[in-house]
Amino acid sequence: MRAGAYTAIVTPFTDHSVDYEGLDRLIEFQISNRIAGILAVGTTGESPTLTWDEHNAIVEQTSRRAKDRCLCIAGTGSNNTHETLAGTRHAANVGVDAVLLVDPYYNGPSSLEIRREYVEPVAREFPMIQIIPYVIPGRTGTQMLPEDLAILAENFQNVRTVKEATGNLDNMRRTRKVCGSDYTILSGDDGLTFEMMTDPEIQSTGVISVISNIAPGAVSDMVDALNQNNTDHAENLAQALSPLFDLVTVKTQEKTAYGNVTCRARNPLPVKTMMRILGMPSGPCRQPMGKMTQNGLEKVVAGLRQVWTNNPEILKPIAQHFHVDIEERINTPSNWKGLIYPEY
Repeated sequence: MRAGAYTAIVTPFTDHSVDYEGLDRLIEFQISNRIAGILAVGTTGESPTLTWDEHNAIVEQTSRRAKDRCLCIAGTGSNNTHETLAGTRHAANVGVDAVLLVDPYYNGPSSLEIRREYVEPVAREFPMIQIIPYVIPGRTGTQMLPEDLAILAENFQNVRTVKEATGNLDNMRRTRKVCGSDYTILSGDDGLTFEMMTDPEIQSTGVISVISNIAPGAVSDMVDALNQNNTDHAENLAQALSPLFDLVTVKTQEKTAYGNVTCRARNPLPVKTMMRILGMPSGPCRQPMGKMTQNGLEKVVAGLRQVWTNNPEILKPIAQHFHVDIEERINTPSNWKGLIYPEY
């Protein structure tokens, strides 16, 4: 895969339906801000709650819009190889450049099984497109190991990229060692991208990003600067973006009648909350994901205000593209109506 920043784009909803007009606007925003590619219906796009008809329609629309303008990746992974083959067949037919296969969640296959019973059948049937394993054990409960990634890379020319979201730098270093210098490691964790790209034993060349839904230009600039060895400029951008990177997952302590509990608002809930505050097409998450707590919302608003105060250039493209007043959006509580649970 080409080096650069790729956006794991959210799926905007209007109540319970996919907002296809809003999706078009989001895609145009990404492309106008120099994104290298768009991942449609990944887990950030709430793929587990989409019907396959919705899933395929989103892939087709994204591929059509992105054609010859940026790369298009379709999330076709599932915990059912038959479904993955069908989804990949559709994606290939509508012209995507690559597909992303998340490790099969809940079933818990071994790394050997993931390789032989899941990735290999897809790679064998679709040699014309790139197949990107997505390793994120914290969400799936299983993990494709570096050794099996290396076997795939050796046997299939179209499986030479991984989206790495283990959070384990030693695992990433092992992937680089066994897969070789010409293998592509893409960060799957915004907050680790700078470290993954500057670590000589990892040498990531890009990111599939969540925060680039909001800041595609700044994330792209950071990645491009790192690929051009302009580390000082990239570090300044990483620091400027860090309040947003810290909001991919939001943890809070909440009081209940039975004691305090930890509430963890996970992707894409925080980024869709930010997008709604900022006036971008987004809509709610689809159940069983829901809303944030008041404490969580306060963290999100504080992060947006910090970026707007210190580095407004990061958010100004939103104002220009969607014709919104950022200052008003982040300082007017009526804009946040309906975004939180009234109490834990």
